[in-house]
Amino acid sequence: MDESYSTQREELLSLEPPLRVAITGGTAGLGLALVREFRSRGAGTHGIVGDLARKEDIYPIALQVSGSLGGVDVLVNNASSLGPVPLALLADTECEQLELALATNLIGPFRLSRALLGALSASARQGRGAVILNIISDAAINPYPQWGAYGASKAALLHLSRIWDAELASEGVRVLALDPGDMDTELHAIALPDADPASLKRPQTAARELADAIAAALPKGELRGVRPGSDPRSVQ
Repeated sequence: MDESYSTQREELLSLEPPLRVAITGGTAGLGLALVREFRSRGAGTHGIVGDLARKEDIYPIALQVSGSLGGVDVLVNNASSLGPVPLALLADTECEQLELALATNLIGPFRLSRALLGALSASARQGRGAVILNIISDAAINPYPQWGAYGASKAALLHLSRIWDAELASEGVRVLALDPGDMDTELHAIALPDADPASLKRPQTAARELADAIAAALPKGELRGVRPGSDPRSVQ
């Protein structure tokens, strides 16, 4: 364990209560890796289980998260939908499939972030800092054929994040949108079943990079264990 990692863990443990992190899709893949990564750094975590595409589920989820953690310092919107499976050209994508991708990847994160914004703003006012991290993809930037529903929803999430980051800056709430890269996860296997898992990033590696990026966005982030050789700006 390097010295910077030990410093971060000590600082997280010195918070009262410890850093409180809520993660959607926290039961598998990158979400589960993030839950484990933050726990290893001494943070309190809540892996959110629920359907973010369902409007009626959002406020019960928000209440459960706030009650479980006693507040929220960090929200990671990680849960995603590919839209049509197998992936399809836009001309072959049903309207309902596009709606599902938008509901899960854009509207759901917006609703949950909005529902928890009061708790996040309170954390910022207390000097703890507050971060919303929206997981995006290079498909948000590059027009990959057959990735239309997913790519369009992630592109919208990217722009939403940039606008919200500007709007919430005065309240001390940061909104990040980061691409963890192609990972060896169930979602990737569904999208590209012929991909070689050995060529893909491990979710644990991506989780460390994302946790470092979040740490850097919190107050005194440069002291919160950004590992030597890691650059959160490289997570694109």
